[in-house]
Amino acid sequence: MVSRKQLFNLTLAGMLSIGILSACGSNGNSGNGAPGGTPADGAAATAAADTPATDGTDSAKTVDLNVWWVNSGFKGIDKDSPLYKDYAERLGVGVISPYVEWNGGTEYLNQLNLKIAAGEIPNLFQPWNGIENDLAKNGAIADLTELLPEYAPNMWKLVPEDVWNVIKANDPTGQGHIYWIPSVNAYEKTTGLIRKDWLDNLGLQMPTTQEEYVKVLKAFRDQDPNGNGKADEVPTGGRENARWMDHLFNEYGVAIVEGYPDWDVYDGELTYAAVTQNMKDALAFIHTLYQDKLLDQETFLNDKSAWDGKIYSGVVGNYYHWGEGVYGFLASIEQATGAKADYSVLPVLEAPGYEGKGFISTKRTGSPAWVVSAQQDEEHLIASLKLLDELADQSKWSDLRWGLEGMHYKVENGKKIMLPEDRSVQQNRLNPFNQFADLEFAQKLILENGSDNDMWQYEQAARNMEESQQYVKVIGGDGLPSSVYDNYPDIKNNTLWYEYATKIVIGTYPIEKFDEFVDKWYKSGGTEVTEKAREWYARVHQ
Repeated sequence: MVSRKQLFNLTLAGMLSIGILSACGSNGNSGNGAPGGTPADGAAATAAADTPATDGTDSAKTVDLNVWWVNSGFKGIDKDSPLYKDYAERLGVGVISPYVEWNGGTEYLNQLNLKIAAGEIPNLFQPWNGIENDLAKNGAIADLTELLPEYAPNMWKLVPEDVWNVIKANDPTGQGHIYWIPSVNAYEKTTGLIRKDWLDNLGLQMPTTQEEYVKVLKAFRDQDPNGNGKADEVPTGGRENARWMDHLFNEYGVAIVEGYPDWDVYDGELTYAAVTQNMKDALAFIHTLYQDKLLDQETFLNDKSAWDGKIYSGVVGNYYHWGEGVYGFLASIEQATGAKADYSVLPVLEAPGYEGKGFISTKRTGSPAWVVSAQQDEEHLIASLKLLDELADQSKWSDLRWGLEGMHYKVENGKKIMLPEDRSVQQNRLNPFNQFADLEFAQKLILENGSDNDMWQYEQAARNMEESQQYVKVIGGDGLPSSVYDNYPDIKNNTLWYEYATKIVIGTYPIEKFDEFVDKWYKSGGTEVTEKAREWYARVHQ
C-alpha cells in the first residue's frame, strides 16, 4: 500500500502534467476557500481555520469542502448555516454546497462546466452526462483505485465487487482504474403510477392490457373521476423530449430509462432501442393517445415544474416516476383538493404482438454518484475521501434522511415527524441512501417518516417500491460506458431521436418517417457507436 504522501504526490504529478496547478488555490490548496466567487459560494468557502467557531466546536479541525450534487430547489448550504454545523459535527467535514438549479441536469451541467473551465472545480461532486470521462482523461479528477481501500473503506465495501469490475473495465484512460463512485441500483426506483382511487370511483379494474388501459384513460378524460364537476383531468402525460413517460414504451419491450432510450439485446445483438421496430410501434401507439387527447397536449412543452405542478394539483390520472416518491405528491394533492389520493403501481401492460415482452428497464451499475477533484491539496483530498467514507456508513443514513429538527422534522410526544417540504427554508440534504440502499433498508427509511396523520402516504410509497419490482429487467446496456459516444455528441444526447419522436407523436411527421430517422441515425455515427457498444458487450459478457 502506498503512503499518504506518495498518493498525494501522484495526484500532484498528474495535475502538473496538464498544467492545471494554477487553479488549485480556488478549492483547497491555500485553505482559503472553495470554488467560485459568486454570492452563493464565495464568502461561504472561507476555510474553517480562518473563522472562529460559533457553536462551541473546534473549527480549526474542520476542513471545508465545496460539494455539488442534485438539488431540486432546496436552499444551499453556506458556511456556519444550520446544516453546515450539523454535518461538521456528524460527518467531521465542513460541507458547503451552493444552490445550483438542477432542471433535469441541464442547468447543473452548464454551471459545472463553467466552474471547471474557470479552474474552480468543486472538491467533491456528482458528474453528469458522461463528463467524468473527459475529466479522467485530462487528469482533473483523482484516481481512486488505491485511495478508496485506505481512506474510504466503508465506500469500498459498500459497492459490490462485480460493480467495481465494471467501473474498471470502463476506465476511459484504458488502465483499468477507478475514477468515480457508481451508484448501485439494488432495486429499481421508477414505475408507472395510476390513481387507484379514480378507478374505484368509476368502478373500473386495474388495467393489465393496452386495450383496458385505453378504456381507463378515456374514462379519466370523460367521467370526472376527481369529482370536481370540471373536465380538467389529464389522463396521462410526460415531459419535454418524451421524458418521464416510460410506461408507454415499457409495454413494447423498449429499453428506456427516465425517457432516455437505452441499449438491450434485440434479435441476438446489443442494439440502441430507439432504432428498433419496438420503438416504432410504441411511437405509433403514443401518437394515437395524443390524437385522442388521452396524452397531455402540453407533454412536449412541460418542464419538470409544469408537469409536477399538474400532478400536485390533483388532475393527473397516470404518470411515471419514482414509486417511493408518491408521498410528496399525495401530501400536495390532499392540501390542494382534500382528496386522499392513491397512486398505485400500473402493471406493465400487454400490448398487441408484445405479450410477455414488456418490462421496466433497470441497470445494476448506476450513474456515477461522485468524483473527487485532483485539483486540491492533500488535506482536502483526504477530507473528500473521509466524507465519502462517512456517507457510506449505513448507521448514519437514517439521521441524514431526517435532516435537522425544526427545519426538516419536528418531535411530538417523543416521535419524529417529517415536516412538509418547503424549499424556501429547507436546506438540501445529502442522500446516500438514494444511491446505495437496498429495498428493505429504503422501505424502512420511508416508513420512519410517517406520523399518525400521514402514515398512509408513506405506506403507499413502501408498497409501490416492492410491487414494481416484479416488472423489472436488467437491460443489456447495464454498465455501458459513455465513451462509446466519443466524437458523437448528438447521438449521446439523443438529439435526432427527440426531434423525430416529438414530431411523430404530435402528428407533424407520419409514422413512416421513423425509417428515415433510423437511416439518419446510423449514417450520423450510429454505425460506429453500435460497433463499439457491441465490442464492449462481447468483452464484459464473454
